[in-house]
Amino acid sequence: MSEMTDEEADYWDELFTKNPPKADPNRKGGYFTSQRKLLDVLDSAAADYIVNCALQTQKLPAQIIGDLVREKIAASAVAQ
Repeated sequence: MSEMTDEEADYWDELFTKNPPKADPNRKGGYFTSQRKLLDVLDSAAADYIVNCALQTQKLPAQIIGDLVREKIAASAVAQ
């Protein structure tokens, strides 16, 4: 991945300085908001574990949870 040039950085800086993104509190939010809500229902130890795994593996928290569930399914299938 190539890095941004100074000219590109200046362009984006000026654009977002003059036109800041607007947040609408009436909207539900996007994909990353739903990821955050997913972690909010967990206790802090579980959420911290999932976030740390996600950072280390560069995956989304939902992917980490999916991996954990598939591991449990595979383990229970072998145990039977």
